[in-house]
Amino acid sequence: MTTAQDYPVLWPVPTRWADNDHYGHVNNVTYYSYFDTAVNAWLMHATGTDIRDLPAIGVVARTSCDFHGSLSFPDQLRVGLRVGRLGRSSITYELAIFREAGDALELAATGGFVHVYVDNETRKSVEIPAVIREAATALVVEPKTV
Repeated sequence: MTTAQDYPVLWPVPTRWADNDHYGHVNNVTYYSYFDTAVNAWLMHATGTDIRDLPAIGVVARTSCDFHGSLSFPDQLRVGLRVGRLGRSSITYELAIFREAGDALELAATGGFVHVYVDNETRKSVEIPAVIREAATALVVEPKTV
């Protein structure tokens, strides 16, 4: 079972009024927005850099999401971040969305997010910028053995 303790970072992301769909819960595509927001906000915070100004940018090559519970505005969320793989030009983030429920965090979704770094001009694959690699290294977790 995935718990908040499995993630080195729990980034706060609030739900918004517009996140709810006609059925009164957060629409499935919005979960991807929470992942994207948490990863990029954390990168800016951890590096002290506006990552949009780097000569290489991380473009999303893959995302996935498994839903475990429903969310609805005005839920307050924590997005768990960890790095499952840190390659030459890509970072594989392992993510989880938790809903604040009093003093507890309830799992709502788990997913993955791969950034591939490309030159800002040519869009050709390049090495992960040093400032990004240094920050991401702090989130690398070892696979659990069963």
